[in-house]
Amino acid sequence: MFTSVCSPVYGEKKLVISYYCIDLLWRPIGHLIRFVLVNHPVRGNIILMTTMLDLDPLKVISIYGYRFKIEVAFKQAIRTLGTYAYHFWMKAMSPLKRGSGNQHLHKTSRNYRKQIKRKIRAYHCYIQIGCIAQGLLLHLSINFGSLVWDSFRSWLRTMKKNLPPSEMVVSYALRSTLPEFLVGSNLDHPLEKFIAQNADPDLLPDWMLYVA
Repeated sequence: MFTSVCSPVYGEKKLVISYYCIDLLWRPIGHLIRFVLVNHPVRGNIILMTTMLDLDPLKVISIYGYRFKIEVAFKQAIRTLGTYAYHFWMKAMSPLKRGSGNQHLHKTSRNYRKQIKRKIRAYHCYIQIGCIAQGLLLHLSINFGSLVWDSFRSWLRTMKKNLPPSEMVVSYALRSTLPEFLVGSNLDHPLEKFIAQNADPDLLPDWMLYVA
């Protein structure tokens, strides 16, 4: 029943796993689900599920292998960049009790629904910008790791400079060198004006001293 293959998971070299794939009707959702049963010599028995019935079992296992990377990236997006910290609410919205249910937006005015769509678009844009910023931090980490470590002026209990820095380290390095970059550029740039008007003094005290 089970098929033995080399593990498709990244980082697992010369490791043999066995799997069995079967499509079954899952009663909670009422349609077919592809189940991939995996016997892993290190992780033990694993049951993977997907609604994509045409997805190859080895692809399912390979995708699951990226779960840790996805979870770490999600935590970095929240803690370092606040990517998902946008609060969707409007002053014009009626207060709702927790668990009160559907707002029945189809019964509201056209202008109200337009405002809701505008807020949802802002929410999506905020998340997309956060993801782009995280990608830029990863780019700097992978391609300019040594420069980032040299610019990092904080303290870590375990600082491994032979490894690419995390998004947090890159953000701290950028934050510590930004005042010097802006002051040393001597350019009347819109970005410089924007930072001067909106910078948090607690986050950029050196820059606030320069512009004072």
